[in-house]
Amino acid sequence: MDLTPPLSPDQLLAALRDSEQPGQRARAFLEEGQARLDQAFDQVPIAELVHGRARLVDRVLVAAWSLFELDGFQDVALVAVGGYGRGELHPHSDVDLMVLFRATPARDACSALEGFVAFLWDIGLEIGHSVRTLDECEALAGQDITVATNIMEARTLAGDDRVRQALSERTGPDRMWPTDRFFAAKWEEQTARHRKYNDTEYNLEPDLKNAPGGLRDVQMIAWVAKRHFGGDSLEALVEAGFITRTEFDAVSRCLDYLWRVRWQLHSLTGRNENRLLFDHQRQLAERLGHQDSNANLAVELFMKEFYRAALALSVLNDMLLQLFDEVILRAGEPDKVRPLNRRFQVRNDYLEMSAPDIFRKHPSALLEAFVLMAQNPDLKGIRAATVRELIHCRRLIDDDFRDNKANSALFMQLLRSPHALFTQLRRMKRYGILGKYLPEFGRIVGMMQYDLFHIYTVDAHTLLVVKNMRRFRYEDQRDAFPVACEVFYRLPKPELLYVAGLYHDIAKGRGGDHSELGADDAIAFCQRHGLTAWDAKLVAWLVRNHLTMSVTAQRKDISDPDVVHEFARTVGDLVHLDYLYVLTVADINATNPALWNSWRASLLRQLYLETKRALRRGLNNPQDKQDWIDETRDEALKLLAERDHDIKAIEALWANIGDEYFLRETPWDIAWHTEALLERSNDRDPLVLIRESETGQQGNQAEGGSQIFIYTPDTRNLFAATVNALDSLGLTIMDARIITSADGFSLDTYIVLDEHGTPIGDDWPRIEHIRKTLTETLKHPEQFGTTVSRRMPRRNKHFDVPTQVTISNDIVNDRTVVDVQTLDRPGLLAHIGRIFVRFELLVQNARIATLGEKAEDVFFVTDLDGQPVSDPRLCERLRDTLIQELDDRSKDDALSVTI
Repeated sequence: MDLTPPLSPDQLLAALRDSEQPGQRARAFLEEGQARLDQAFDQVPIAELVHGRARLVDRVLVAAWSLFELDGFQDVALVAVGGYGRGELHPHSDVDLMVLFRATPARDACSALEGFVAFLWDIGLEIGHSVRTLDECEALAGQDITVATNIMEARTLAGDDRVRQALSERTGPDRMWPTDRFFAAKWEEQTARHRKYNDTEYNLEPDLKNAPGGLRDVQMIAWVAKRHFGGDSLEALVEAGFITRTEFDAVSRCLDYLWRVRWQLHSLTGRNENRLLFDHQRQLAERLGHQDSNANLAVELFMKEFYRAALALSVLNDMLLQLFDEVILRAGEPDKVRPLNRRFQVRNDYLEMSAPDIFRKHPSALLEAFVLMAQNPDLKGIRAATVRELIHCRRLIDDDFRDNKANSALFMQLLRSPHALFTQLRRMKRYGILGKYLPEFGRIVGMMQYDLFHIYTVDAHTLLVVKNMRRFRYEDQRDAFPVACEVFYRLPKPELLYVAGLYHDIAKGRGGDHSELGADDAIAFCQRHGLTAWDAKLVAWLVRNHLTMSVTAQRKDISDPDVVHEFARTVGDLVHLDYLYVLTVADINATNPALWNSWRASLLRQLYLETKRALRRGLNNPQDKQDWIDETRDEALKLLAERDHDIKAIEALWANIGDEYFLRETPWDIAWHTEALLERSNDRDPLVLIRESETGQQGNQAEGGSQIFIYTPDTRNLFAATVNALDSLGLTIMDARIITSADGFSLDTYIVLDEHGTPIGDDWPRIEHIRKTLTETLKHPEQFGTTVSRRMPRRNKHFDVPTQVTISNDIVNDRTVVDVQTLDRPGLLAHIGRIFVRFELLVQNARIATLGEKAEDVFFVTDLDGQPVSDPRLCERLRDTLIQELDDRSKDDALSVTI
């Protein structure tokens, strides 16, 4: 397909001169040419489009240069720099220009230049330009590595090319920035750039230009190669014998892919956008030909392809820069070589093969290399030549290799290594060894889940789980994870925990229950690696149940001894409980750092400790609820008696409070509430108490959050009014316990965190503001304000989370359970509370969980008589109303949400 611009340079210049509005004519020329390029997207290689866009802009610039009679001036050149200097432009890339004068320009030349630049802006080109003399440019290049880099890629568009050539001579490696300094500066520049993106290719909204594995990494290789070898392209590295043809082809494929994505991103957004924001990912997936499958969304398949390309580029970048380091920076250093074993040696603190054909003669060395790295933590890494051979020889890992007992023994030796397990597993993944040895792991490399809950790809998350498990060995982690660190040291075989960590999400993206499918894979792994039947059953059980503990802690009422007993029956014994607890803590911390807060930590810790007590009592001897209630009352009474309170007054106050209060509150909190109720002077206003949780109290559910206790006359609007007020105060509700006394008062406890996921702390002005706001709201709860003036977060708007509502009856506790899963938004709880009011339902308890863009809230409700909802038609209407109203997205996209 012919992509030549429709007019030659002379024809375009003539057309501009003949036009009454040359700006409009030039704009039309650009638009017509761009349309032809866009139409050819699926018909020609992307490189032709990228270079074609540059040629199209060349024509306009050269014609405009003559149009403003700049070609009449001597000793001046119009120079393309940066990506444009390489002849590479995407639809809305910046057009980087330098007007280079041999000496200070005359006034009339400057005047003509002003008109030229204004013309370029008027026709819609995003230009970045500078006007400099040779001396100025030379001085800047000597000070700024970015300027020196731009000059390396400069090409003359119009004017006197001898001026640009003079600059190239002045700024060459023999005059400034010799190769070693240039390479060191560019490497430092890349390190700083990668740091901005957390040194990972796997960001939720990656920058395809600047993040690790992005276009800049390819340019980095090309810049150093050009400076050192003098070549004009990456292919010069092949000719110089520096990289192989296979490596060059791999870089070229990845570069073409990133160019295709960037081209479509520019076309979609109409601007120079390089971030794959959630706003664009779905449409890009469609434009690039991806379709939803039974197991994966099109956007997930697209992002998996992107992440794999970025990872491949990042690995090649690392390897080639290490080769540059050895050839350029360390060329004159004497080598220090010592043998490690018959197959490997150490050169300058880096592991290398002792002969070039080691992996082909001894394929087991593909795993042995990483075992040796783990056994020798003083080693800095693997030498680039050895990495290259590792990558080349990974094709030797086949079924026979995997079934070889020597190889399975090496892998288990790695898992049992005392040092650097995560580091070596990560290396194995990056070099493609882990995905070849464990094909089931290879299938999840780069796999993303299109939500805000899972902020890492499945493979990155999996290895982070293992990393977190290893952290529990260190004393400096005891403050953050006291129980996990203690439990970890009791595990008889930590390697079984690591295997469970590797396999807990291994089956994601296949369709079906990933926990069940992963358990089957885990059993096969254990059998292949010679683990005992008991070990295999434990690992499979952990994979199958890896979500059970977090779901129980966050979505069930763990103050209920029946819930604890049911969970204890699931785990069966202390060994299973210990392994599951450590796996759960590691998993949550590796899913999304924002998920792990003091509140979730306290829930898991409480469930662990209560389950441990239940197991010690015996599964056939569950704790009786009445015994629990009596023990709580007695302990609370003892605490109050020590403070010289009147026992009769206490018992009179408690006479109207039902047993459920003593079942669900701790003795310490009951004493706190009772003391405040006995001492309050104004019994007409609501009582609002706020305090931090006291750690170390047995059974303290509120540990890790701030407690807000409310005592006020019960009304139907009470829950809706309270949660609306808390939302307006910027507080996140983690738990709600609503209890109604026999004399018509509500005793409500809310556990809240601030906007940073932490307790309120001792910020007394803020605490007083919260108390006053709640007190005024609850004086007239039926009149509470119903507008939440907060925008929905930008990211949330791009997710389709259909509301799911499940309604069931909890026969044991005489209440109805309403499980709501929907898109999170400001004012959500108040909206749900209003619906409950309309249906004449009272909220008795609530467990609130926000997982990324998704709210997963469980409400325990009764009718006005305190009974569960028995009418199936009413339940159906409630379900339909919740779904219909919560799926109404028109409210969510407004600047404020009205309920």
